[in-house]
Amino acid sequence: ASAEDKNYTVNFFKAFGQFNVSLSVLNFFQRTPRIDSLINKQDIIYVGGGNTKSMIAVWKEWKLDVLLHKAYLKGTILCGVSAGSICWYEKGVTDSWASNLSILDCLSFLKGNNCPHYDGEKDRRPSVHNFIKDGKIDSCYASDDGAALHFINGELYKSVSFYRDAESYLIKLDSNNNIVENKISKINLI
Repeated sequence: ASAEDKNYTVNFFKAFGQFNVSLSVLNFFQRTPRIDSLINKQDIIYVGGGNTKSMIAVWKEWKLDVLLHKAYLKGTILCGVSAGSICWYEKGVTDSWASNLSILDCLSFLKGNNCPHYDGEKDRRPSVHNFIKDGKIDSCYASDDGAALHFINGELYKSVSFYRDAESYLIKLDSNNNIVENKISKINLI
């Protein structure tokens, strides 16, 4: 999603290289390896942030979406931040366009809709509320910066909080057509 920004790659190796793991990075704009072989060897697949629309378009062109779905069905852990979070849902709230936040069709591995940066970008919360009020989506999971959603076998398990006070929510309309933000039970890792 970050157009293979070298700084993201360096940060990825710094963050995860401190553990006893074997790391690899999939590049599409250099000589691309056999993607199926690479994906089939992974226990965890992490996706960073950036332009979700462009990322999904490239994935579909290379049939990576199909390979990721197969990996997901066999139990590979799929995770990520920002674009790497919303891509797994039916729809996501994205800033892939510079002019405004939009709803984007995603991969639909998980049911529902997702919005990252709920407290970190001033337009996120009101945009999600408006998308729901306008009927563009019926509900939306949203996570503050420093929070994530943990699903097991396609079902929401808990929110995970990496920052103090970071929350995740399920936002929807109540019976009086008022927006409600239901906090999701969380595990604190701080």
